Amino acid sequence: MGRTSDAKNKILSAAHTLFEQRGYSALGVAEICKAAGVPKGSFYYFFDSKETLALAVIDEHWATERRDWERILRGDGAPLERLRALFEATEATQQTAQESCGTVVGCMLGNLSLEMSNQADAVRGRLQEIFEDQVDMVDGLIVEAQERGDVGALDTRDAAQSMVAQLEGQVLFAKLYNNPSRLNRLWPSCLALLGVREAETAVRA
Repeated sequence: MGRTSDAKNKILSAAHTLFEQRGYSALGVAEICKAAGVPKGSFYYFFDSKETLALAVIDEHWATERRDWERILRGDGAPLERLRALFEATEATQQTAQESCGTVVGCMLGNLSLEMSNQADAVRGRLQEIFEDQVDMVDGLIVEAQERGDVGALDTRDAAQSMVAQLEGQVLFAKLYNNPSRLNRLWPSCLALLGVREAETAVRA
């Protein structure tokens, strides 16, 4: 059982790295197995297809990322400061990736959304669910800020959707220009969206 579990984890880990670096379409099962150091037969013992593997990688990736989001968004400090901390953590992650492999890898979920949204309904549906989860989490924080009087009257759900979209867009630009500092522009843009001046967040923190 231990060896079986180990082989599955090797496939998941190799696929995660390859999906981040090269995307989905350019990879074959044989290449994934070679990177994982397992025989091709092991792949089909665990996964029906490369699409099934992609879904497993996506779920594993989001489970880890969601824990990070929850830790930051449920931490100490005013709600807007926690939101800013999320953006700063995202920039730090991209900076670390660039230092590690020489390039900004971007967001795997966003990359796969661009590549696979018209190819695989199951993958598209799962990615939609994940981004809705992200919107829910940001929405909850904006509602909290609104209840404190830090944010005025606005549709919090629309604002949360716009913020998640801006986050993904800036990560995409960071990848395109291989420059994590592109994410510096995200916080001022989100404050403008909320109708809050940056000086006010320091006063209310």
